[in-house]
Amino acid sequence: MATNAKQLELAPPAEASDVSGGILSVIARAASDPNTDVDKLERLLAMQERVLAREAEQAFNAALLAAQEEIKPIAKNRENPETHSKYADLMALADGLDPIMRKHGFSQSFGTTDCPVPAHYRVTCLMSHIGGHSRPYQADVPVDNTGPKGGQNKTLTHGFGSALSYGRRYLKLLIADVPTTDDDGRGAGAGATIDDAQLASLQQMASAAGADLERFCKFYRIASLPELPAAKFEDAQAKLQQKLREAGK
Repeated sequence: MATNAKQLELAPPAEASDVSGGILSVIARAASDPNTDVDKLERLLAMQERVLAREAEQAFNAALLAAQEEIKPIAKNRENPETHSKYADLMALADGLDPIMRKHGFSQSFGTTDCPVPAHYRVTCLMSHIGGHSRPYQADVPVDNTGPKGGQNKTLTHGFGSALSYGRRYLKLLIADVPTTDDDGRGAGAGATIDDAQLASLQQMASAAGADLERFCKFYRIASLPELPAAKFEDAQAKLQQKLREAGK
């Protein structure tokens, strides 16, 4: 007996592909029957489209989850001289994210569209999956042609390029839900700190070189020398040795 829409609704839960295949069989039989009502056939085709769309969205969500499980924090590799803050540039994000996203079947297309917010550009991204589902994203980015003090520091063309780059960077971060981190291991959460012997060695070298410990700690983004990550001990030691040589001691 032919399967109808009501039977599909009452049937036990099944894989989406099983449901899709079942509807295709119904449509094939209905299309080959000269007595099939055209309106009924159109409803079956619409149902098939909804099932296929749901399958594609499920595949999109599963692939995004798998990609996010592989993505690691992106290192901040650039410093903004005006704000004295670090950030991950577009190339760093592309290197860290794009190969993984492509591996899981995603492609991204960026563009712009009219923005209702004054003095802003609307940057858009359409993320498409090989399974057929696409999801739009957007970010409204301020026009970037002035510096922190309000003076114009870019042409309108350069300001547009800067805003577009900014929007693309942040859309990539938001879509993948990926954090950024310091590229050199400085700061909190960088792992085990130096031991007592390493601390004593650095303190002795800093004293002999006349180093400004407050400035030294600020460079490594720590509150005090005992908080220096063990992974940065050799780097700190080399810097103090250099300072000793410069001091001629």
